[in-house]
Amino acid sequence: MISSDQQISPPPLPAAPVSDQPPLVSVRNLHRAFGNVHAVRGISFDIYPGQVVGFIGANGAGKTTTMRILATLDLPSHGSVTIKGHDLRDNPRAVRAAIGWMPDAYGAYDHMTVLEYLDFYARACGLKKHQRAERIDDVMAFAELGPLANRMVNKLSKGMGQRVCFGRMLLHDPEFLILDEPAAGLDPKARIEFKNLVRLLSARGKTLFISSHILSELGEMCDSLLFIDNGQLVHHGSAETLKTGTTNGTATYCIHVADHPEKLAEWATVQPGWEPLETLRNGARLRCSLSKPEDIAASLRRLVLDGHNVTEFHREERRLEDAFVEMIKARK
Repeated sequence: MISSDQQISPPPLPAAPVSDQPPLVSVRNLHRAFGNVHAVRGISFDIYPGQVVGFIGANGAGKTTTMRILATLDLPSHGSVTIKGHDLRDNPRAVRAAIGWMPDAYGAYDHMTVLEYLDFYARACGLKKHQRAERIDDVMAFAELGPLANRMVNKLSKGMGQRVCFGRMLLHDPEFLILDEPAAGLDPKARIEFKNLVRLLSARGKTLFISSHILSELGEMCDSLLFIDNGQLVHHGSAETLKTGTTNGTATYCIHVADHPEKLAEWATVQPGWEPLETLRNGARLRCSLSKPEDIAASLRRLVLDGHNVTEFHREERRLEDAFVEMIKARK
């Protein structure tokens, strides 16, 4: 266990988006240990107002522990968390007023309708009568909960229940929203609807921190991605950076030609920095170790001058799942 007076040198901050605003959330050298299990190991990051940040990691990597600390449901063994200028240890009440928490599973009550459920939590948030009714109406309209108002909470489908939990999170109009696996178990239609709600919240200036195993969907929704492995951050950057990044210093290009696709592999075999990977029906996939754009442009000119009728030439994007796996393997 880490004692509060134990000196731990914080690791350097991972690369992160630059902003001229102060961060809404600032995490520094965060540790959390449970006996001999060190779940979070010195992570540091900033989240800026209006960002949508994805939080990615395998089961047991430390995601939920980190999110529970941000939600004031747990305390760090060492390190600090500041949200909207309030230290999580010193002023948890002010932090809770600024955050909305959507856990991966929510409590439902027997014999309680959706409307009664939201009213109960609105009262718990301290909303008074007229303000409470107005806020519940706004949330139900935004989350499209109107048709469910008189349905029993414990009789809802997975997707409907997630939507109610989503609405509950918004009742006190928080600035920073923490969502732990919000799309888990949802059907394709419900996932699309959830993505639309995230876009709408982002457009309203909300800041979102979303954990999910569905990396492709996070890539579509998020401005920035945090990768965590074995309690440590291994990446903080945009999805585009990961998709267009290289693997072992190489990138893959897909080239289509009007005729004789088999000759592309022959061409790549004798070109410095190029290697054939796969012949396609109308072209080929080639691995390229050239890093300078002017060298790649020169290769394309040479390819055309050598008599290949190129109709398409593009760099393949890596799937986020592949980028994550490659990053984890590189650490071992």
